[in-house]
Amino acid sequence: MLYGLLGDIHSNIEALDAVLGKLRSEGVERFLSVGDIVGYGADPKACIDRVREIGATVVAGNHDWAVVGKLETTFFNVYAKEAVDWTRSQLEPDDLAWLSSRPLVEVVDDEITVVHATLDQPANFDYIQTYYDAARTINAMETHVCMVGHSHVPLAFILEDSIRLAMGTRLDLSDCDRALLNVGSIGQPRDENPKAACGIYDSETGEYRLERVPYDIGTASEKIRSAGLPGILADRLRFGR
Repeated sequence: MLYGLLGDIHSNIEALDAVLGKLRSEGVERFLSVGDIVGYGADPKACIDRVREIGATVVAGNHDWAVVGKLETTFFNVYAKEAVDWTRSQLEPDDLAWLSSRPLVEVVDDEITVVHATLDQPANFDYIQTYYDAARTINAMETHVCMVGHSHVPLAFILEDSIRLAMGTRLDLSDCDRALLNVGSIGQPRDENPKAACGIYDSETGEYRLERVPYDIGTASEKIRSAGLPGILADRLRFGR
């Protein structure tokens, strides 16, 4: 099975459509999303509609939970809070119900675990940034691969004899014990590369590819400004941080 791995979308329909075009051209058969479909960007409803149209497996992200009132925004910065409030006003009851019904964790085909942040405590929405963080999630895994997002920075932790950090865009996972993949962000990359990030995983060969896809950043940025959202949310798209 060829899986398309969708990082944090954050209401950026231009980036999402560019990624889906790329993944379809590569023959992807099934789409998996780490959540945060909404937040920050100007097209929350369009992004929800799109992931529902393609039948993606979608778990809940912290911005998704915040929009539906399942997570307090105490620790959100002021720009994220403003985007949460604005997003809530743009969605219909069916959209909110769908977001609210997303699980924290999904296991797909006994092959891939999908979670937004950490697997050991998914409702805490902690970041995986260190070997210690990675080890906690890897120890909780019951599948060969676990895909996460949340930090908007693509990377991989591979368990062989020990845990190692892998930053390559092409990884052979066929012989490793477990692989923890952060697929980065479609809608708001933060690794100083403004191109949308996504992944492709081939469960037959064990090959994982990180892809970067150009999209119309100008249109996405202008929509954010036109919606009255904080300008910094538009500016950061150009710089990927």
